[in-house]
Amino acid sequence: MTATPIPAAPLAERAWVEQIMGMPISVHVRGPERPGDAADVAVRAVFDELRWVDATFSPYREESELRRLQRGRLTLEQCDPTMTQVQQLCLTARERTDGYFDAWACSDLGPGVFDPTGLVKTWAVARAARHLRGAGLDDFALNAGGDILFATADDAPAWQVGIEDPADTSRMLATVPIRDGAIATSGRAARGAHIVNPKTGLRDSVLAAATVVGPSLLWADVFATAAIARGGSAREWVDGLAGTSGLLVWADGGTHAWRNAV
Repeated sequence: MTATPIPAAPLAERAWVEQIMGMPISVHVRGPERPGDAADVAVRAVFDELRWVDATFSPYREESELRRLQRGRLTLEQCDPTMTQVQQLCLTARERTDGYFDAWACSDLGPGVFDPTGLVKTWAVARAARHLRGAGLDDFALNAGGDILFATADDAPAWQVGIEDPADTSRMLATVPIRDGAIATSGRAARGAHIVNPKTGLRDSVLAAATVVGPSLLWADVFATAAIARGGSAREWVDGLAGTSGLLVWADGGTHAWRNAV
């Protein structure tokens, strides 16, 4: 299941897309006039930064800093300072999810090896969005494989986001308006049962998908992943996530929607 931004007429819109981190990453920019050269420059900077993050943090490139750190060929101090920043975020994520998001429990090199892959993508997207804001672009959707960060101009309508049915991705389960914030989805529709429950080491969640809407793309992503790992106890947990809303979809087709005050 993924989320899909739905263009809002009558605003002019441009879109750019590139394959980075093994997925399509797209930028949609809206405005009363068709976005011009400044948008081109800003979007190019976004893609350049995401390529740098991929080269630095990829667990699939043997010469990435992350892979060399995992294999003991680099120390944390020898890595780019962002590696320490990401590690600290992963520690916070483990604490905020009661251990159901654990960057030390899912590496292909074995338990105890640091692998921030589940957090890096949305951390990088939120970080790269500063290039858009720095160029004065205040109405955009930055979409990384269905995890999307939004900004909306004061005089523009909210972005409308369609949430796909994990059992039939041609069907929308819901449409959500978002002005400034993010939406992230985890589940089995695109990649199968790939999320590990750190408590058991298994990938047997009773949930087919979890979508979280909130002010932060990184935390929406972390919470969606942790919900899948939790499985049956996710319903009670998401009902306590202040400032978020979303949708859980069980493997049997059942759903649970929530909307929590800040």
